Amino acid sequence: MDKYTPPFVITNQILTRISSIMEKLGSINSFQNLPKLPTLRKQNRVRSIQSSCSIEANSLSFEQVTDVINGHEVVGPQKDILEIKNAIKAYEAAFDKNPFSENDMRSIHFIMTEKLVETPGKYRTDGEGVIDGNGNVIFIAPPGNMVMELMSNLFDWAKENFNAINTLILSSVFHYEFVFIHPFSDGNGRMARLWQNVILSKWKPIFEYVTVESLIKKYQNEYYEAISQSNKSGDSTAFITFMLKMIDFSIDELLKNATLKFEDSSKYASKLLKVLKKDTWYTSKQMQKLLQLSDRSNFRNNYLVPAVKNGFVALEYPDKPTNKNQRYKKL
Repeated sequence: MDKYTPPFVITNQILTRISSIMEKLGSINSFQNLPKLPTLRKQNRVRSIQSSCSIEANSLSFEQVTDVINGHEVVGPQKDILEIKNAIKAYEAAFDKNPFSENDMRSIHFIMTEKLVETPGKYRTDGEGVIDGNGNVIFIAPPGNMVMELMSNLFDWAKENFNAINTLILSSVFHYEFVFIHPFSDGNGRMARLWQNVILSKWKPIFEYVTVESLIKKYQNEYYEAISQSNKSGDSTAFITFMLKMIDFSIDELLKNATLKFEDSSKYASKLLKVLKKDTWYTSKQMQKLLQLSDRSNFRNNYLVPAVKNGFVALEYPDKPTNKNQRYKKL
């Protein structure tokens, strides 16, 4: 089989949406605060995991997924809990992988589906179809004996065209083709959504903060309709159009949440930073005195904790946050 070039058409609608996204990505000032908001990144990661698994009928809520990440006991179906635990590990490992390595992608699928399927990380060899809620077959994937070559061609195409095709388009094409090939017996949707984000993050690291999965969950019917339209037309144009809308909306949400989080967390932390000298270590008592605050609880909860949590202040002993000799320094 000759190398496959995925068919798609770049429409005016696609170009307009790309222009909108690129303009927002170009707003450097809007993104400068993100590295100082690790809690926002963590919350968005939870949303991504919960939404992507929920699309595949996982029953755990955002709060339950948060509890799983924090190591708390969660009451729910054991399969769903294991699925979330695996997804957490997969997301933690995925963004350090090579987005154009099949082996790396398969290693993440292994993590994603370990103890959930019989052959984690291995391509299917049998036929596969997608059935709707009424038991009707709505899509038949390529035969199992074609999967290995189709996936090899897809990865080769993505690697060769990473610098030639706008990554917003390329990653969306990859997402659709991955779903179409349906390379695994299970986990294809979760892996396709995650791997698009891995490709986008290779292009611009900001996408580690973007929760496209939560928007796909919100517009789930349109997601499946876009896949269906592309299946019928024989190209990924409809799906690209849909995914660009999701990315555009996701960046809007990121900008809004980042601004609100930063303003909220920095309201008191900024006052603290003003009284601290650069490259100087302070005890909590010294900082409280500089601020002329008499209430220790008020100082800790409203000033110190937000400053540390959002990366404004560093700990001298980060591995032992409750160390009695703990000191702090402005970053």
